[in-house]
Amino acid sequence: MRDGGFVPSPAWSGLYVRAVSQMAFDERAAAQLDKLYATRDVLRRRRLVRDALAAQPAERILDVGCGPGFYVQELLDEVGPAGSIVGVDASADMLAVAGRRCEGWANVDFRQADATDLPVGEAEFDAALSVQVLEYVDDATRALRELHRALKPGGRVVVWDVDWETVSWHTEDRERMARVLEAWDEHLAHPSLPRTLAARLGDAGFESVQMEGHTFATSELTPEAYGGAMIPLIAGFARGRRGVSDDDAAAWAEEQRALQSRGEFYFACIQVCFRAVKPI
Repeated sequence: MRDGGFVPSPAWSGLYVRAVSQMAFDERAAAQLDKLYATRDVLRRRRLVRDALAAQPAERILDVGCGPGFYVQELLDEVGPAGSIVGVDASADMLAVAGRRCEGWANVDFRQADATDLPVGEAEFDAALSVQVLEYVDDATRALRELHRALKPGGRVVVWDVDWETVSWHTEDRERMARVLEAWDEHLAHPSLPRTLAARLGDAGFESVQMEGHTFATSELTPEAYGGAMIPLIAGFARGRRGVSDDDAAAWAEEQRALQSRGEFYFACIQVCFRAVKPI
């Protein structure tokens, strides 16, 4: 994610940088993600995703890329004891955290697997979701076909990803900002996946595809907003990429703090929610 005043601890920043740069979503990183997932913008996004999914009592739901289990935990309340949730993630450490988060629930199951090869049966689920996961998956269309396979006829899917090319970020050094954001794009398989997601959903067999964009914007450099929380992560990842030196990365982050001190900080990006249905 391209997300002063806010200055996180070195340990916090380092864990995020290692997690993204190496795709090593280990248990230490998962513990730190708890802090990010409790912030204002992320809480808002979870509400939007749950509203789009519209889980009902007694439904069986699949969460692909469930991470530390926040959606699973919240959806358990919505499906109730007669429903059930399966969370799938490639990281065993993330699944361990998710398991502890949902401890005591008998109607939840976590499975380790890649999004392109789901360990679930045919037509097993009433609904499925995948939130900011497919932009990291090389074969995103294959992952969508797996979601299609897992759903019952008439089943619903919600896919949420970020179009990183929509990022608008104030700077007085546009050339440096461009290099930093281009470097950041290297951690993704698809920096602008939403631009092709409607077509990919159709290719995977879905119909009634709907798209809704949600703007996340802030004029405050705060860890509660994507634009503030991600500065140390981006600065750490960009070093050594696209001609971004250590000094460049440090100067980029420092400029954002200086802009905040003058009341000139600005960040905005569009995150896109897709809904679709498997034909009956």
